[in-house]
Amino acid sequence: MSEETKDALEQESVALASSVKFYNEDEYSQEELMQLANLYNDSFRDIKEGEIITGKIVAIGDDNVVLDVGFKSDGTVPRNEFAPEEELEIGKDIEIVIESVEDGDGNLVLSKKRADFLRIWAKIMSAHETGEVVTGKILKRIKGGMVVDLMGIEAFLPGSQIDIRPVRDFDAFVGQSMELKIVKVNVPTENVVVSHKILIEKSIAGQRKEILDSLEKGQILEGIVKANTDFGVFIDLGGVDGLIHITDLSWGRINHPSEVVKLDEKIKVVVTDFDKEKKRISLSLKQLLEHPWQNIQDKYKIGDKVAGRVVSLTDYGAFIEIEKGIEGLIHISEMSWTLHIKHPSQFVSMGQVVEAQILSLDKEDKKISLGMKQLVPDPWTELMEKYPIDSKHEGIARNLTNFGVFVELEPGVDGLVHISDLSWTKKIRHPGEVVKKGEKIEVVVLGVDTDQRKISLGHKQVEDNPWDTFEGTYAAGTIAQGKVVRIIEKGVIVELPQGVDGFVPASQLSPSKIKNLSFCFPVEQELDLSVVEFDKENKKIVLSAVAALKEKTDAEVAQYIEDHKLERVTVEDMKSADARKFDSSDFNIYEDNAKPVREAAVKADKVTKTESEETKED
Repeated sequence: MSEETKDALEQESVALASSVKFYNEDEYSQEELMQLANLYNDSFRDIKEGEIITGKIVAIGDDNVVLDVGFKSDGTVPRNEFAPEEELEIGKDIEIVIESVEDGDGNLVLSKKRADFLRIWAKIMSAHETGEVVTGKILKRIKGGMVVDLMGIEAFLPGSQIDIRPVRDFDAFVGQSMELKIVKVNVPTENVVVSHKILIEKSIAGQRKEILDSLEKGQILEGIVKANTDFGVFIDLGGVDGLIHITDLSWGRINHPSEVVKLDEKIKVVVTDFDKEKKRISLSLKQLLEHPWQNIQDKYKIGDKVAGRVVSLTDYGAFIEIEKGIEGLIHISEMSWTLHIKHPSQFVSMGQVVEAQILSLDKEDKKISLGMKQLVPDPWTELMEKYPIDSKHEGIARNLTNFGVFVELEPGVDGLVHISDLSWTKKIRHPGEVVKKGEKIEVVVLGVDTDQRKISLGHKQVEDNPWDTFEGTYAAGTIAQGKVVRIIEKGVIVELPQGVDGFVPASQLSPSKIKNLSFCFPVEQELDLSVVEFDKENKKIVLSAVAALKEKTDAEVAQYIEDHKLERVTVEDMKSADARKFDSSDFNIYEDNAKPVREAAVKADKVTKTESEETKED
């Protein structure tokens, strides 16, 4: 009893004694009045809040039941805390809990529901401490598990604690009663967690030990598919789990175990390995099946036409599954007669069903080589008729390289125009100077090599060779005007009339060494030049500004020196310079690096590079 309550009772005792004295002054002495007050105080219980006590029903109302609990005032319990079927009568003893000695209105607050809960909670705590098995009824499903009625209290049964196997249908358990073990009690929050799985595991502990003790490699067991994962299947062998790795499910490729087995399916497996200490068991399903390569020679032969699904793509080809466990490789070189395939994804896609022909079969190494192009005629056998030598065609520049341009004559048929065959008159450093990728270009067929599957083309051959006429136009000693188009290490390249390029060595621009050619002879500047050498075979014209000045006046020579900012050079120096004296090595920088290749045009090693070089983009 609280101090406030005691003080209140004492004040009431004094008041009672005074009242009795006032009305019974002659009947009771002072001492008797105090004794009477003490007896009144002793008639009340020392009540504590939260304590279970017994009260007697003294009145029954529609909403409340009034109880005498031996306190100065009676308390009430809401009628809805009693079960509908419970009989209530005056004088009946009821266990209740004192929730509050005095509420805001000074009333005693009682609870029967709380008393019932505390009695059950005591049983639950006892069952938790002793490990006693209890029975509960599943009320409903919630996130993560089920709500269980445990002796009138709601407890939580996690989904993982219902069974040793994964639960497929939680709703099927609603309304069922099952034996449970209390595994966790949270006193402050009054939460209870129970498990049914722990009882199952205990009951099959002996069975699990028996299975582990009798395990042997190669042993065939029967189990139930417990769970499918990306890496394999867990099999319940009767209390012990085993794993079938995805590679041991089938001789063929599979993307997910669900393609082979279904949940709760009963299957036979073979034990491949086990660890008793860690309780790990490795199983296999495919080893119970005949290896598909066992009698491969009876099923397939070289030259057979087969169909299969694309199961893997690599840089060098596509793997085709002809049947489960039997795969063949279609190399990129065996996909098309004409297309230059860089990656198999250009021709086939994952999962696509394709047809192919067996090219080779190696049972020992379990390898099959397949070809797709063999199922269609080889177009190269007809190309000589379609593209005869010297015939003219129009194609599309598909690929530019340092050594030439690949021209598509028709889908799948490409030919190479070597850089030396792009122009009769220009010294081409890169094909991009003549044609851009995707542009149309006229070509002439120079040769077809069906064995190497290469076509040699020329662009300059579309027009007649002008060098036959150049021999007369640019004979030695001829004076011509040239425009500087490019500066090189040993001189300058000039463009002459009729669009032909010529070479002026640095020694033929000035008798003294020129420090900066581009400064003295910038691009687009025009020069009067004299032809000092004409080489029809190598298509080379060498010119000299010094030789051309021999016929000029002194004033014109002086103007040349001033225009080109030639330091330490006099008119006399220029007049006396030897126009034929120059280092023959000067020509090496300008000589055509490809020289005439007409006679070798049909030879692949003369006009093309390796296959890998052909495919490099500009």
